Amino acid sequence: MAFDLLIENIKGLVQVRDSTPTFLSGASMSDLPILSNAYLAVKDGLIADYGVQQDAPAEAIERVDASGKFVLPSFVDSHTHLVFAATREEEFVLKIKGASYEEIAAAGGGILNSAKKLQAVSEQELFDRSMPRAIEIIQTGTGAVEIKSGYGLTVKDEIKMLRVAKKIRLETGLTVKTTFLGAHAVPREMTKPNYLKLVLEEMIPAIAEEKLADYIDVFCEQGFFSPDESISIVEQGKKFGMKPRIHANQLSRSGGVQVGVATKALSVDHLENIGDEEIELLKNTQVMPTALPFAAFFLGLPFPPIRKMLNAGLPIAVASDYNPGSSPSGSMPLMFSLACIKMKMTPEEAFNAVTVNTAGCLELLGSHGSITKGKKANLIITKPAPSFAYLPYRLGYNWIDEIFLNGKRISYT
Repeated sequence: MAFDLLIENIKGLVQVRDSTPTFLSGASMSDLPILSNAYLAVKDGLIADYGVQQDAPAEAIERVDASGKFVLPSFVDSHTHLVFAATREEEFVLKIKGASYEEIAAAGGGILNSAKKLQAVSEQELFDRSMPRAIEIIQTGTGAVEIKSGYGLTVKDEIKMLRVAKKIRLETGLTVKTTFLGAHAVPREMTKPNYLKLVLEEMIPAIAEEKLADYIDVFCEQGFFSPDESISIVEQGKKFGMKPRIHANQLSRSGGVQVGVATKALSVDHLENIGDEEIELLKNTQVMPTALPFAAFFLGLPFPPIRKMLNAGLPIAVASDYNPGSSPSGSMPLMFSLACIKMKMTPEEAFNAVTVNTAGCLELLGSHGSITKGKKANLIITKPAPSFAYLPYRLGYNWIDEIFLNGKRISYT
C-alpha cells in the first residue's frame, strides 16, 4: 500500500500515544512520549502508521524529510471569541493610561462596544472579517478550535455569529466546535430580567432549532451574571442539547467554579481568582480547569495557581481566549510559552495542556490531540530545533516550518 504522505527522519515525534481514553491530571501531565528518529505515515487524511525510521515504509506518494525537526499534533484551542467585527485598540490605550476593565465596560466599552460594532455588519461582512483570523490560527498551528458567540446580544446577531463560525469550519478544514454565549453581558437598553427572559425563551430555542451550538456558556462574574442566573441559563441550554462550560473566576471569586461543578460543566475557564475552596471542589470531578494566560497577561491579572492545582491532582487545559478586548492573539505557541514562563508549567505539562486536555474539553479525544493511529493528520513540522524545550523557550520566534490539516499541506499566500 502506498501512503499519501510519509514524513521521515523525524528528530522527535511528539505526543505518541496508542490511545487517549481520557484527559491527563496531576503528575501524569508531566508524561510526554517522544519517539526519536521516527517516521509518520498518512492515508486518507488520517494518521495511518508511525515508528522508528528503520521500519519506515517504502512507498508513499509524497515524502517529507524532517531531519533535525520535531513533528507535533496540531494545537487544540478550546476557548476563543474568534468571530468579531472590529478590534478594540482604543481600549488598549485607555488601559495603558490606567483605566480598569470595569471602568471601560461602564463607559460603554468592552463587550457592549464589540456588540454595537457587530450588530452593524452583515453576516457576509462578519465572515469576511473573521476569516483572516481563522487563517492566522491555522498558520500558528491550531487544528481544532472552539468559537463562541456573545457579541451579538440579540437573537438575530447571536445566530449570525454562530452561522459564521460554522461557515469557517466549512471553508478552512479546521475542526470547529461552537458555543452559545448570549449571557456575556446585558445590553444597555435592556433590564437584566428582560434580557434573561430573552436568552432563556428566545435565543436558546432559536439557536437549537438551527443546530448552531454544541455548548452553552455564561460569563459568571460580578456585574455580569450571578451564580443563580448562570445555573438557570445553562440548565435551560442543557434541555436543548447544549453542554455547559463556564467563564469562571476571572475578575473575582465569582462562584463560577461552583456553578461549573453543580451543572457538570465540561470546563471552567479563566480562574485568575481561584482559591483553595474551589480547588478542593474540583477534585474528583470531570470538570476541566482551563487557564487563559494571555488574558491574564494582557489585563495584568494574577495567573492561576497552576502548580498548586497540579499538586492537588487536577487536570489543566490552556487555551487562547482570542478576543478583541482582553486577549488579542490566537497564537497557541504563545500560550504554550506563557504557560511555562508565567504559570511555571514544564514544557511537557504545558504541551499536554494545549493538546490532549483541550481536546478533552471539546470532546475530541478520539480524533485530535495526539499522534495516534486513526486520528486526524493535523500536524506541525517545526524548524530545526535542538530539543523539545527549545520550542516554548523561543518566545516570539516562529518555529513552525510546515502545517498539515487533514493530511494536506496548508499554504496561504
